[in-house]
Amino acid sequence: MLTWKKGMHAGVSFALAATLLAGCSGGTTSNTPSNPGNTGNTGASTENQETGDQEPVSIKMFAGLYNEIPDMNNEFWSEWERMTNAKLDVEWVPSGDLNAKLDLLLASGDLPEVVAYQFNNRPTFLRAIKNGAFWDLTDFLGDMSEYPNLRDNLADDALKYLSVDGRIYGLPRSRSRIDGGIKIRQDWLEQLDIPIPTTFEEYEDALRQIVDADLDGNGRRDTVGLLYVNDPFSSFQVGFGLFDPTYNEEGGLITPRLTPQGIEMTAWFRSLYEQGLMSQEFAVMKESQAEELFKTNRAASYGRPIWWDHDWENAMRMSGQEDAKILNLHLKGPAGDAVALETGVAGGFYISKKVPEEKVKRLLDYFELTASEEVSDFAYYGIEGVHYTEEDGQKILTEQGIKEVNTTSKGAGVLTYNKFGKVISASGDKAYNDAKIAEVEHFDEIGKISPNTYTATEAWINTWPKYESEFNNMYTKAVVGQITMEEFEAHVDMINNQPDIKEAYLTMAEAYENFHNQ
Repeated sequence: MLTWKKGMHAGVSFALAATLLAGCSGGTTSNTPSNPGNTGNTGASTENQETGDQEPVSIKMFAGLYNEIPDMNNEFWSEWERMTNAKLDVEWVPSGDLNAKLDLLLASGDLPEVVAYQFNNRPTFLRAIKNGAFWDLTDFLGDMSEYPNLRDNLADDALKYLSVDGRIYGLPRSRSRIDGGIKIRQDWLEQLDIPIPTTFEEYEDALRQIVDADLDGNGRRDTVGLLYVNDPFSSFQVGFGLFDPTYNEEGGLITPRLTPQGIEMTAWFRSLYEQGLMSQEFAVMKESQAEELFKTNRAASYGRPIWWDHDWENAMRMSGQEDAKILNLHLKGPAGDAVALETGVAGGFYISKKVPEEKVKRLLDYFELTASEEVSDFAYYGIEGVHYTEEDGQKILTEQGIKEVNTTSKGAGVLTYNKFGKVISASGDKAYNDAKIAEVEHFDEIGKISPNTYTATEAWINTWPKYESEFNNMYTKAVVGQITMEEFEAHVDMINNQPDIKEAYLTMAEAYENFHNQ
């Protein structure tokens, strides 16, 4: 493993660009050692590399923004570009606006060279893939012998999750399977002498006690219980059994939110809303707004990636709560453990079909390099002495590191699979991170992955958009009490009995079986 030292990292970066410089058509190669992330299986070495120079590969990219807009000339991004022999031109789009912005791009056909997008099963995006908007990468990758990092350093079935009709269209945004947690303010539980909830019923009761307690002393019942943004949190879906395959009478696989257990979950959220235990603006609240409420001690519970906990606790303390502490709950729902796992693939990088074939190969070389251990380590911690220091074997971000190394900084490369990559806080010390790992490491054994991630078929893509908007509208009305649950259930039944939906469900059942039998 290489060590990044201030003053020498520029030289090291050229060594790490070997994969990009070797074997690219139309250019000479560099006098560089073998790809340092390959653990010895690329066969490249300083002896078999030719000397020469090659211009950095320019990449126009669309990617999600999860922090402040980065300065692409800062030390982190300058080093990233040197390491990967690339020049990035990234349109950073706020995460809450990704879907709408990408839909506009897809409709216009004016796509950048690379689209980094996490919702790879979204109908409009899948339709674009089917319509030829992006390169089929299957033949480029071949037997993966030319891409050992992409072969060896990804999560199980990573490329399978990004395949459509058995063909590979994307390279993964690698993230850990353990990702999100149902967070609650542990310090508030202790302050009010509330036992740590272990069931949905106990969780609901804990929210009620916190909301009723007027912890800020302003005389109003204005503390939010559960911050709820967009779709129901995956962990609650698991607890109600939405991730368990459910079939209709014809043997079709019903989409999770339209199952009987989906209706049961909707009724539960309706109850929370009626009691004032859920954010009243949930239907229109953006993630940035919810995050601000949580960080400023105005909400008890929130579902987001675990690695935020340390930074958010610090923000809470700066807002006046000196003992702030976040706990990720392991709750039991009606259908069992309420723990959702990710696939290890948070969407992918897709190359526009407008990119010439020869440049596709250079882009694949770039992504191969970003899947190395060294580049991935850099993505998480940056440069030693600049972005982090090391104490007791734990890398701790400096003030500059906290500013420059964050979620957004991991958005331009594949990275290696890291089991606790979305658990460990780069700003936390070893003791903090060891405790956080112990808190959630069992999630990997008990959690479930949504079948929605691999069962979207062409029939479903073409059919669901006809019903999606009205369903979401009816769902919101059901939660806020504008329609009865009987009306909502009748709406769900109406959709489920449509001939085109039934046909789509049959194809989804086949896709489910095919995925598990591959």
